[in-house]
Amino acid sequence: MPQPPKELNPTGSLRERFGAHVRHWRGVRKLSQSELGAMVHISGNLIGKIEKGERLCRLPLARLLDAALRTGGILEWMCPFVEAEADKQRRDAYNKESTTLDHTGLPEAAMLSLDDASLCDNWADAENRAFLTTEGAAARETPSPFSRLLAPVEPARLPATVRLQDIEQILDAARVVSGWDNAYGGGGIVRQIATAQLKWAAALLECRCPERIRPELFAAAARLGMVVGAIDFDAYAHDDARRVFAFAAACAEEAGEWHLRAKIYSFRARQAIWLGDADTGLTHAELGLVRPERLTATEHAMLHTARARAYAKLGDIKAMFASIDEADAAFARRDPALDPAWMAYYDEAQHQGDTGHALYDVALTGRCQPAALERFRAAVDLHTDAYVRSRAMSRTKLAALTMAVGDPYEAVTVGNLALTDVGQMRSRRAAAGLRELAVLGARYRAVREVAELRSRIQEAVDA
Repeated sequence: MPQPPKELNPTGSLRERFGAHVRHWRGVRKLSQSELGAMVHISGNLIGKIEKGERLCRLPLARLLDAALRTGGILEWMCPFVEAEADKQRRDAYNKESTTLDHTGLPEAAMLSLDDASLCDNWADAENRAFLTTEGAAARETPSPFSRLLAPVEPARLPATVRLQDIEQILDAARVVSGWDNAYGGGGIVRQIATAQLKWAAALLECRCPERIRPELFAAAARLGMVVGAIDFDAYAHDDARRVFAFAAACAEEAGEWHLRAKIYSFRARQAIWLGDADTGLTHAELGLVRPERLTATEHAMLHTARARAYAKLGDIKAMFASIDEADAAFARRDPALDPAWMAYYDEAQHQGDTGHALYDVALTGRCQPAALERFRAAVDLHTDAYVRSRAMSRTKLAALTMAVGDPYEAVTVGNLALTDVGQMRSRRAAAGLRELAVLGARYRAVREVAELRSRIQEAVDA
């Protein structure tokens, strides 16, 4: 008679949490240990040892398991924390010190939906832990006298059971911080507040939740994670952004939310392209287009634009133009009434700006400059104050391209307007665009207006 599977402890060591997560996703995909082992070229016995926390899973295998289980990257996300714990255990054993583990740095929600009530009962120390980043721990090393006045005496406690009101609060948080992000950028207080909200939402995934609303809970966590990942991306906290996007993608998959999944993969594509990894960006865009019949025309346009930007960076100009044509065709047949609420941002202004960005690198070489300029002008004219950063970035590209084609005076006019927009926010991405404009203006440094613009840019990005 087969033995029942060993009960796992998702609140134990990080290695045990990792193993519990592997078993959870294996169950979701309805795979035996042997079947999963065959997919990643190891034995089913080794899968069992990983699940029970008896064997350490290294990063290459974690990536294979992510791909086989379609987790969205959650195991790769956890792996560095698990390995760090193992290294600490070895050091402690060598030094014959206490082996009590400090879990600082690992997301408490790394284990999804194991229905372990003890987490809800023992969350009083949550304020002493960091979520998604060790940045908070570093900041607490030298607290000011004023910050000590605000140290929580009674940290907020999680509910014993998740209710619809809790889910609605997560969605409200996503709406609010998304608006702040668009208006002020991802840096400063916006990122701090957003990360705290996500920590709370992720912790709710560990609490009891009625099965009928469980998909809604995971969808809400995915929605907020998507927003926070975008904020981290804008703040150049790229490792955090990757982890948060992986978390959000895993939650969207768990909820069966194809629209959220598509938007998250669009963000992942754009981040990879921004960081110079256009091949990975293209892969993410293609993954977002999986099961295209489940997506709206607007979502098709968004993802084809991401493909176009990747192809431009890869130097495949023919594929870039083909992708822009597909994006334009999809956008032409869109019906906003069919789009989820969070896709409202992808309007005519956004589409013109995003396709203009795809054309930008090619336009700098002298090709299709009129088309790129026309799209950026349309984006700038159509963007409202609700999307200041998008308008600022389109204005900056328009100024840079205008400078490149030989009209420094018009470029200065547009560049000063972009500076006014950027001055309202803390956005590392917007600042990077301004630096590029200053570089392109170097050949006109003898023109007084250009020199003044470059000086203003320097002051803005150094602030």
